[in-house]
Amino acid sequence: MKPTRFLPALIALTMPLAAAEPEGGMFAHETAAQRDARMEWWRDARFGMFIHWGLYAVPAGEWNGETKHAEWIRDTAKIPLETYNRFLTQFNPVEFDADAWARMAKEAGMKYVVITSKHHDGFCLWPSATTGFDVESTPFKRDIMGELKAACDKHGLVFCMYHSIMDWHHPDYLPRRKWEKDRPTEGADYDRYVTYMKAQLKELIERYEPGVLWFDGEWEDTWTHEMGKDLYEYVRGLKPDIIINNRVDKGRRGMQGMTRDDKFRGDFGTPEQEIPATGMPGVDWESCMTMNRHWGFNKNDNDFKSTEDLVRKLIDIASKGGNFLLNIGPKADGTFPQESIDRLAEIGRWMKANGEAVYGTTASPVGAVAWGRVTAKEGADRSKLYLHVFDWPEDGKLSVPEIGNDIVSARLLDGGDALDVSTDGKSVVVKLPATAPDPISSTVVLEIKGAPRIGK
Repeated sequence: MKPTRFLPALIALTMPLAAAEPEGGMFAHETAAQRDARMEWWRDARFGMFIHWGLYAVPAGEWNGETKHAEWIRDTAKIPLETYNRFLTQFNPVEFDADAWARMAKEAGMKYVVITSKHHDGFCLWPSATTGFDVESTPFKRDIMGELKAACDKHGLVFCMYHSIMDWHHPDYLPRRKWEKDRPTEGADYDRYVTYMKAQLKELIERYEPGVLWFDGEWEDTWTHEMGKDLYEYVRGLKPDIIINNRVDKGRRGMQGMTRDDKFRGDFGTPEQEIPATGMPGVDWESCMTMNRHWGFNKNDNDFKSTEDLVRKLIDIASKGGNFLLNIGPKADGTFPQESIDRLAEIGRWMKANGEAVYGTTASPVGAVAWGRVTAKEGADRSKLYLHVFDWPEDGKLSVPEIGNDIVSARLLDGGDALDVSTDGKSVVVKLPATAPDPISSTVVLEIKGAPRIGK
């Protein structure tokens, strides 16, 4: 393993970045127009790929006969640091093909990729000047981040990174796990750890220019609200147009993922493994979910969600104004599990025909509908309502409640003749063909005059 390298210049990273700025920091005073411009690509994207990959792929979720583990295996299996470090010599993903990963994301209809630059175990997937606990110390040695960044650029995807605030490997990170007996806390300095983390973030931003930094691990008491504010300012100072999730700060409500109030930093909320029950007008959020039950690779976890479930989750999220970040846990050899490959291809087939009803849409302007979900693209002169029909009506009549606009047209998104439309005083009724074009979800485009006027 190469030695850890701390540069004397890194001490400057502990200085308050925004000391001469207005109260709250330079970026706390961003105007609504500036924020909208910065967030535009992300809001339009609606669908991204999450990738959890690191040394934990080597044991593949199994330790001493237990098969419940994944990216948390060092903690859940209580593996001593010396033992865990041996995975460095075993991490050699010779089948890794960044172009294939990016191509699968692209063909699935995804618009951005978020990969773990460093998870809680502290291992870095790029060659870092700050530590020897990185990919350069493995037999593989290649710059995984650099290769994937290049592949994302080639395929028109925005390259983004997940970076853990928590670090179970660094000697200055506190607190220790309660079960750890081989890592004394004597001499540990948390401020020095923050300096180290900032140096890593500087490397990542300057080398790879990520569109999003997706933080995690902020819940331990050593991380504070003031640290979160400072780190948000520091990262935006390095790349002003970067987007940062709310886990940079302390205000998250558990797995619900939404920040309590606007004093906390972060550009979007992060519901985990769940979808908010209702939309949240004016709030940016992204639901992150696994395809099976684990984030990192677990060779025994075959409980994969169906393609129908995943597509309908994407639609549900978009209909409430959110983004869907769908996770892949690659294997230690650098390939995706076959079940994940299959789901991506199947989702891609649906998105090829229906992507217009997802990308660049806003939350449904109408109330709940029994047959599916609604997304919208609103304009001053004309607007489109995309009617995502999960349950095809037996009588062929699709009722959309309380639309007060004049109807321009109705049609199936994947082609066909215009559909007949009528009103019954309270609803617009679209006459549908006898059978649904797609068993997962068929899309009807209802074009109306002006911005939606619901219940008027």
